[in-house]
Amino acid sequence: MNKINEQFLKQVVEKMTKNRNVFGAALCVENSDRSISWAGASGDINENDRYFLASVTKLCVSMFILHLRAEKRLDLDDRISKYLPAEMLRGLHVIDGVEYTGEITVKHLLANTSGIPDYFSQRLADGKKPDASLFSGNDEAWPRERVVEAVKKMKPKFRPGQKGKVQYCDTNYEMLGAIIETVTGKDLADAFREYIFDRLELKNTYAYADINDNTPVRMYYKSNKIHLPVYIASITAQGGLVSTSRESMVLLKAFFNCRFFPVEYLEELKEWKFIAFPGNFYFGVGLEKLWIPRIYSSFRPIGEILGFWGQSGAFAFHNPQTGLYFTGTINQLSGWGHSSAINAMVKIIKAGLS
Repeated sequence: MNKINEQFLKQVVEKMTKNRNVFGAALCVENSDRSISWAGASGDINENDRYFLASVTKLCVSMFILHLRAEKRLDLDDRISKYLPAEMLRGLHVIDGVEYTGEITVKHLLANTSGIPDYFSQRLADGKKPDASLFSGNDEAWPRERVVEAVKKMKPKFRPGQKGKVQYCDTNYEMLGAIIETVTGKDLADAFREYIFDRLELKNTYAYADINDNTPVRMYYKSNKIHLPVYIASITAQGGLVSTSRESMVLLKAFFNCRFFPVEYLEELKEWKFIAFPGNFYFGVGLEKLWIPRIYSSFRPIGEILGFWGQSGAFAFHNPQTGLYFTGTINQLSGWGHSSAINAMVKIIKAGLS
């Protein structure tokens, strides 16, 4: 694995910003024993800059839920009604006049198989889509109460756990955040800090809460810089964490090295279902898998690339075959630049396979 040299990695991260939709990129690469441990950046991002993790936050939520399971404070098969108030849940999942909310389990939320509508990307009852509004620069808060109210006016996609069905859904993780708060008795930001960040000695990783905090780099939507502090401060469980590429690496390795839960839990997460957005990838139980066509590596298959994408272009992935880990961001909300991160990871993996 020491064949992957620093000059090669510098060239890879510089090429990430050759994509016309990527104005800055950060990349951290490590292997299992840290004989490779490198971080760099290009464009308008510096190596140690903080950035918004967006949905990479969900990997931390998954780790937290598995930690609570390991402590026997919850079980994945528990109904969410065990942890959340009846008033919040009443009318959350109704199809053709039949309420299915009582059937939803913690695992359904983690696996995106609850069928609960996604308030972020679907049309609301008024026909508007929050993601389109936010990406146009309309920064507004979406606290839990507003999310729940909006979802109750929307039609679910399918029954909880319906065979073969999956829908990527931020609402699911909002509910998981509420469950963590119930079980720990703490605000989610405080719970993250006490249970995970402090134990990993992270200094630049936190739940974004102060809308005047301008230390995370500004994101882009296509060619426009977008600043959404009010929104991000309101969605901690869905995507409200801030970190750096180095500290994201600590979180990623804590997950795959099972720092907070037994190793046997990892295999249980690999119940893959295909999702076609924002690219070709699969969703398991609180975990994503990239599908890399054989054409990328004709002679030696790349194997699984496991981890999580963020809408912001943040990424945290692990390739078990080579033992390589990747974290960073291409800082582009539109999804147009994700290929830069994929190509970078594949190039480095292939170098490790050679």
